[in-house]
Amino acid sequence: MTIDNSIQSQIPEVGLGLWKIDRPQTAEVVCNAIEIGYRHLDSAADYGNEIEAGQGIADAISKGLCSREELWVTSKLWNTFHRPEHVRAACEKSLSDLKLDYLDLYLIHFPISLKYVDIESRYPPEWIYEPESAKPTMEIDPVPLFETWKAMEELQRSGLVKRIGVCNYSAALLHDLMAYAEIKPAMLQIESHPYLTQENLIRTAQDYDIAVTAFSPLGALSYVSLDMATAAETVLEQEAVISAAKRSGKSPAQVVLRWGVQRGTAVIPKTINPGRLKENLELFDFELSEAEMAAISSLNQNRRFNDPGAFCEQAFGKFHSIYD
Repeated sequence: MTIDNSIQSQIPEVGLGLWKIDRPQTAEVVCNAIEIGYRHLDSAADYGNEIEAGQGIADAISKGLCSREELWVTSKLWNTFHRPEHVRAACEKSLSDLKLDYLDLYLIHFPISLKYVDIESRYPPEWIYEPESAKPTMEIDPVPLFETWKAMEELQRSGLVKRIGVCNYSAALLHDLMAYAEIKPAMLQIESHPYLTQENLIRTAQDYDIAVTAFSPLGALSYVSLDMATAAETVLEQEAVISAAKRSGKSPAQVVLRWGVQRGTAVIPKTINPGRLKENLELFDFELSEAEMAAISSLNQNRRFNDPGAFCEQAFGKFHSIYD
């Protein structure tokens, strides 16, 4: 079975990331975003707000702001559902919560397989296996990624999802996946911003005709409140960014997002502010020069904010690195 992997030209280049949007705000934010012009929504079971996101989508459609076919909705398979027998139920739960008949894209969230938690007992399951235990910790359940991918392929064959892909994979895992996949991954979603350009990984994906979406495209901003970054680590105050912003008459955030789009990735910034929602879409009436692109890319520090090798041990009691 073959699929259309030319999705970098199909997926809306700017989407709304739903991570860390509080549940009481989610429906309104999603509906407002669609009214402003967003057609790409990036969700996940682990974000805990898919019911509310689904209500926002339903509200927007009922108001005539868009049709279902005009939306691109992504969700993700959580770590506790990697065993093949659990993959379909996890996908169906997201579909039910989102009030959708199909997903445009379904991704393996992390190449990390955790011990199964029944949907009826706790959802979303999050990282820790037994939160009430004397020593709560995450517990690995070693499932080969090959087996999980085969179950993902069945989701596409069944019509529950239009495309499948992966998040947080390394180049080595991509090479391995491409060796056994009968349905090739349509998308790689990774953390990428000027402090983590990931040029080799993006080139590897593009060589395989795998589209790329960059999460946390503005860098540290999403992580300061989690104590995973400091305010001083913002890329928005770098001279290369400020200079391009002054020259183009755009904000530093728009410059950084434009850098992401111009290098060939979709970007999914998160905001609940209506003004910033609008601003984040206004990236297509200007271009950065080659010199500006190079100057921003040169800010790379290989600084990863979303790193299981750092946060799993601190937050969930077990060291578990997936990046060298």
